[in-house]
Amino acid sequence: MAPVTNAREIFAAVPNGVSAAPRSVCCSLRLMSTARTPTGYPVPGQSIVHDTTQTIDLETAPLNGGVLIKTLVLSVDPYFRGRMREAHVPSYLPAFVLGDPIVGAGIGVVLRSECEGVPVGSHVRGALPHQEYTIAPSLENLQIIERDPKLSLSAYIGAAGMPGETAYMGWKEYSKAKEARRSRVYYDWCWTRGLIAKQAGLKVIASAGSDAKVAYMKELGADVAFNYKTSDVRDVLKKEGPIDIYWDNVGGDQLDAAMENANRFARFIECGQISGYNDNATPMKSPMLMISKCLTFNGFLVAYLRPKYTADFAADVVPKLADGTYKYQEDKFVWINKVGDALAAVLKGTNNGKAVVVVAEE
Repeated sequence: MAPVTNAREIFAAVPNGVSAAPRSVCCSLRLMSTARTPTGYPVPGQSIVHDTTQTIDLETAPLNGGVLIKTLVLSVDPYFRGRMREAHVPSYLPAFVLGDPIVGAGIGVVLRSECEGVPVGSHVRGALPHQEYTIAPSLENLQIIERDPKLSLSAYIGAAGMPGETAYMGWKEYSKAKEARRSRVYYDWCWTRGLIAKQAGLKVIASAGSDAKVAYMKELGADVAFNYKTSDVRDVLKKEGPIDIYWDNVGGDQLDAAMENANRFARFIECGQISGYNDNATPMKSPMLMISKCLTFNGFLVAYLRPKYTADFAADVVPKLADGTYKYQEDKFVWINKVGDALAAVLKGTNNGKAVVVVAEE
């Protein structure tokens, strides 16, 4: 078989006014990344560049004891923005390498294997370069998934994958829902948190940035759902609160509003602060409220909770997704050249469901 194109999505420039030449991509891309200065948001075609210069022979490419994987679906997540930085800037995850494909959760099918216990046709999930084909030296960062036929493959990088795990495991570890004195929880848009909170008997107050998302949260059973772009967050929380639990993935003014309208001893579960990912983050206005209201803040990374809760997640959540008890939405972007568009949608909040990129059919 003749070599085929191995299309890739290259990290070509750091957003927010810092650009640098990639180290392993063609000259035209190198000129593109140095000639343009991206804005605070990643710009498709500037920050992330579609590259078709690489080829691979699917029959003869050396595996050296590894596996050849055909990428099927890729997850696009808010944390990508934090990895689009200069390499020397510290964070909890390494920076994407300029000139290399970006890396994130994905699912592929094994085309060839020299790895014991990994048969051809296996579906594997884990950190994959955003390219059509990958030779993995081992399954160290991958796992074979046993797919429920009632679930799409993309669900395993969304509701049944890391995003679902984050919501479920963070809630289990930190909510202490049974201790909520007035049984009110406030959260940004997420199916898992809302459904689990309702199951715990809490009053659920939910916010989102579009009327479509608000309607969906109401469909899922939120007691109160509102558009924070058209409603005053403080007015809503003053009327419907005070709150005992706040799941925070937004930060900024919404975090301040939640603190102002929290009960004494309320718990704040800090998962992310997306409102500050693309510009200067808004500092907390009233940190003294943490003291005067005896608030508890728990920041967490899901990787540290997996050893404790992976089995529970598989038993409690995945079957409910498969039988329709738990609902979820996806925004599917077709083919790998849509990775940049998917990330822009996620960071600007224009997606209505979990953003996934469908790279290929089996």
